[in-house]
This record gives sequence, C-alpha cells and structure tokens, in this order.
Amino acid sequence: MKFSKSVIGGVTLASASALVLVGCSSNGSETDPSGSAGAGATGDMIIKTNGSEPQNPLIPVATNETGGGKIIDAIFAGLVSYDATGATQNEVAESIETEDNQTFTITLKEGWTFTDGTPVLAHNFVDAWNWGADPANAATALNSYFLEPIEGFDGYNAEEGASNPAMSGLEVIDDLTFTVTLAAPNAEFPLALGYSAFYPLPDSFFEDPEAFGAAPVGNGNYMLADAADWQHDVQIDLAVNPDYAGERTPKNDGLSIIFYATQDAAYADLLANNVDVIDAIPPSAFASYEADLGDRAVNQPAAIFQSFTIPERLEHFSGEEGKLRRQAISMAFDREQITDVIFEGTRTPASDFTSPVINGWSDSIPGSEVLAYDPEQAAELWAQADEISPWSGTFEIAYNADGGHDVWVDAVLNQVGQNLGIDAVGLPFPTFAELRTEVTERTLNAASRSGWQADYPSLENFLGPIYYTGAGSNDGDYSSEAFDTLIDEGKQAASPEEAIEKFQAAQEVLFEDLPAIPMWYSNVNGGFAEGVEGVVFDWHSVPLFYEITKG
Repeated sequence: MKFSKSVIGGVTLASASALVLVGCSSNGSETDPSGSAGAGATGDMIIKTNGSEPQNPLIPVATNETGGGKIIDAIFAGLVSYDATGATQNEVAESIETEDNQTFTITLKEGWTFTDGTPVLAHNFVDAWNWGADPANAATALNSYFLEPIEGFDGYNAEEGASNPAMSGLEVIDDLTFTVTLAAPNAEFPLALGYSAFYPLPDSFFEDPEAFGAAPVGNGNYMLADAADWQHDVQIDLAVNPDYAGERTPKNDGLSIIFYATQDAAYADLLANNVDVIDAIPPSAFASYEADLGDRAVNQPAAIFQSFTIPERLEHFSGEEGKLRRQAISMAFDREQITDVIFEGTRTPASDFTSPVINGWSDSIPGSEVLAYDPEQAAELWAQADEISPWSGTFEIAYNADGGHDVWVDAVLNQVGQNLGIDAVGLPFPTFAELRTEVTERTLNAASRSGWQADYPSLENFLGPIYYTGAGSNDGDYSSEAFDTLIDEGKQAASPEEAIEKFQAAQEVLFEDLPAIPMWYSNVNGGFAEGVEGVVFDWHSVPLFYEITKG
C-alpha cells in the first residue's frame, strides 16, 4: 500500500496513522489467517504469535535466522536452557563437569524421549554434532561454527576431500554419558550448550535429513504433530508435547506462529485481539503503541544488535578503497537523529558490535569514533577513495519488506546520498527468506541489512559467528587473521576478565576494517492482547511461550 512521507532533517519519516490503521491480516481473515487453529494444536488456549517463514528446513544446526529459530527452540530441548535473565539451568543434562575447562563429562537425565517415542541418549547428541561438523554437510549445517571448539572438528576449514568425520573430542561412555574434549580450554563452552547447534537429533534424522526438515521430530515442550500443520508462507501450528520431561511445561494448549507479510498487519491484529502476543512493533506505531496498549505494551532492553553488511566482493569495496568507503558511509548518517525521530527512542545508537545487556560491554573501544556523525569527514574519506578508483553506480541496502525496515533504510540512504553526493536507494525483498537466500548463496550484488539476536549471553557470540573466517553467519565473507587470533585467545582465556579483554581487542580490528556498519541496539518492543496473562520477554527478546495463558 502507499503512504505519505515527510522529510525532517534528511530523515524520511512514515506517517504513523497511514500504516497503523490496516484492518486485516496479511494471510486471510482477521481472526485466523488459515481458517483453522491447526490440526496438531487443539484446545481453548492456543497462543497465537507472529513469526516468519523459515529460510531453511527445520534442522537445528541448519537454522541461523530468527524465523526458523523461534520454531526450533519450541520443538527441541538442549543440555541446558536459559531463563528470562539469560542464566543457564540444566535441562536434558543432569550434570556438566570439568576440572580443566577442556574435557567435559556430560551426564543426561533419564526419561527424556523424542516425539517419535525413541529415547534421548548420549549418542543422539554426539551423532548430531558429528553430522553438523561433517564437511559433506557444510552447505546445510550453517551453524557448524559453534562446533569448532571441539577437538577434531572438520567443518568449514577441513581439507578438501574429507568426509564423514567423527570428531576425536567426542566419546560416548554409556547411554546417558558422553565426554567432550575441546581443542583448547574454553570456560564459556557450557554457556553455549543451550543453543540450537547443540540440540540432539533422533536416529530417524540420519535416515532422511531432507524429509526430517519438513516434519521434524524433537524433544521440546512443543511439537509439530503433523507435517500438514506447517502451512508454508502462512503459519505453523505446534501442539504441546505430552511427553516433555523438563520443567518448562506449557501452561497453554499450543502455539500458532503466523507468518505475517508486514509488521503493520500483525499489529492491527493485536489491536483487534486476533493475535495474542507479538515481539515486534512497526515503526509507524512507535509513537502510539504504549498509549494504545497501556500495561500490555512491552519495551525493554534486549541482546539485539543491528547493522548492515557491505561485502568486499562488491565493486569499489575491496582493499583500501573499500575500507575508506565503508568508513565514509558509517560517518555519513546520523544514528542519534534516526533513533530519536523514527524509532521514538526504542533504539540506542551503537557504540560497538555487541549489546549493552552483555557482561563486558564497553562504549569506549578505540576506533569507535567511526560511528560518529561527521558529514565533512565522510565526504573527505569518500574523496580519498575516489582517488584510488572513481565511484560509479548506485549504493543499495537490501532488506526484507515484511520486517518494517523500509523507513530506516530510506532515512539512512537519504543522508548517505546527500552527504556523499551519490545515488543511494533501498532494495526491498518481499520476505525475509527470499533475502536470506540471496545473501547465503552470494547472489546479492548489494549491501544488506544484518544484525544479531544473541544465542547465549556472551560478547563472543556477537563476534565469532558473524566475522570469524568461514563462520556460518559471516555474510560478507570477512577474513582477518588478527581478528580470528583474538577470538581464539578469548575462548581459551583462563578467566572471564581476560576473555573480555581479548574480545574487546578483536572489536578494535573490526572498527578498522568495518566488515559491517553498526547502527543501533534494539529494545524488544511488543505487546499482548486483552485477556492474555503470564507474558515475559526474555533477555534476547523472545517471549517465554510456555508461561502464557489467556482467558
């Protein structure tokens, strides 16, 4: 739909009223896009929420984006889970013990089963991790980076021709016990074990991974009861797993995750009480949603970092020329103005590559001056790059139109274009999955919106998975020996304080190279419908769905 715009100080601002009054869901009737609560989720207390079509099949180690991650985390359970504050608590693990932070003995609790009735045993973890590390599965196992600390890892950096590795650092002791030996000590390793890359897989997965991805069998507190309950590009319906053996037992009857085409449609459904809880508010409603929802509005800090990535493979962005141009672009737009005017203070200008809610965060890392708004310096840097190779073409930022990003993209590019004297425009994709496909296949010839929602509460989690050489979420194919070395040293540090020093030093390297342009940190801005209770958003912005009820 079209909507009016006005320009304030170079910032394009969407009319708040034009978008918020959309009266229909993106996928059908207002009350239920599919016309059904789902064959696998039955009862009077089905919790409806917003989401997006997963980019990839629902395999834990293959999922590194939020649409699929929300579903994966509902249908699988790991060795540990995270509470609302990010603290770890044992889930499938009875104990995780180590004397040297290098060899860990993991003992599982008895009584856990997958939804196909088979038991969750030690080999289900070991086999899943080995599959994720196998170079033959590298195109699918996008999260294999997280397995790299394990001794014998043969993932992205394996020698050509290697196949079917069994990591030497994994050993099954008995049905409920296995050991993990790391290539080097890593005190943070247990903290990561609640992330999806470390989830177990049933034996049936290995018989046909492709079929499994369409109808996954998990061990979490919810389950996909029937493949038909995943209506692609519409919604997915999850039933409560009656055999779930953990302590996060759902207080409701299941989840319906609706794949809205726009955030505005989801918000309109929330105002009409047609969806129960949403974890994103459209920019058009930032000024009004807290008044609209009252005590049902959510606005709290979260471990979310937003940026855009400019790959070195793009023309004019390699070598010294590319470094100068990225610095110029970073200094050519006013983060403070954009967060104040467009986001109504629901975002905070970034001063690093991580998040203020993570232990060890700093707003004074050397090199972060490149995030300051300085149009004169930006123009000078751009001119220096032109002396190496004169600029030609149009600078574009690709984004998914279903995520409410058009307003800030227009604002950033209006200022970049004006201050650098170039053509700069947004490149919209209809859905997140379509954008991510071109990004991961390296067919996108433009910069792209990027960012990170933390998997576990650590500075390293914002750095290694995105910028380490060959990491699965390294969209720009950035590679720096200095950065990699500092990340490795931080992982092997003897104390959290020493690790933080290494990770901050690694950020100094990032500020010099700018493989991505930091923009801002996000609060989680959401809300819930009338009659809905027990809504708690956790440390990385996801509702604890199992706690939600409604009358």
